Amino acid sequence: MTERELELYFRQMNDLFRTEGWKTFITDLTDNSANIDSIEGAKDSNDLYFRKGQLNIIGAILNLEETTRFGQEESQRSLDDV
Repeated sequence: MTERELELYFRQMNDLFRTEGWKTFITDLTDNSANIDSIEGAKDSNDLYFRKGQLNIIGAILNLEETTRFGQEESQRSLDDV
């Protein structure tokens, strides 16, 4: 990815994070993760592993904003070192 493409990527992601839709989406995921996190509802081991996968994906999305900020900071540090 070129420096210009990376800058555009981070700008677009930051624009996304500022929208009301993103905030609503994150709230919905947070609320739904509480239901998925309950192992009492798991029917069998396959369902348990399915729930584990769902939580893994939800966790990645919930951390996307922080991960993106970290990547942006690291990218800027790399550019500053050049």
